[in-house]
Amino acid sequence: MLPLSDRDAMQYSPLSLAFIGDSVYEQLVRLRLLLLANMPANKLHKLTVKRVCAEYQAQAVRKWFDEDLLDEKEREVFKRGRNTSGITAPKHTTVSEYRIATGLECLFGFLYLTGRQDRIDKLFDSAWEIGGDDLNI
Repeated sequence: MLPLSDRDAMQYSPLSLAFIGDSVYEQLVRLRLLLLANMPANKLHKLTVKRVCAEYQAQAVRKWFDEDLLDEKEREVFKRGRNTSGITAPKHTTVSEYRIATGLECLFGFLYLTGRQDRIDKLFDSAWEIGGDDLNI
């Protein structure tokens, strides 16, 4: 079933790619936190929320662009997610940050469906660095 070809993965809507990409990204955050520190679930949850929020994800994407980490196809997929219609940002974030976060999730969904775990890992590691050592809540 997986991996899909690029063409097949691009048949899904950007919001469908973001739907799966959100879960991929959050699972990576949860796993990394769990492996870094044995702490109560409530604390793990608070740390997870900090790393999966739109503001944090937007910072990660800006870093990727600053460091030119995305290849042409990845930029195309990201922009497809960012520019999709029907995005309504929650009150706690800006529309711009929410759109950027949707682009990140769309990219992670595309990379997951096409079996590019190496790229997921590289981009996730880069995103993780933004938070520094925030394990002390």
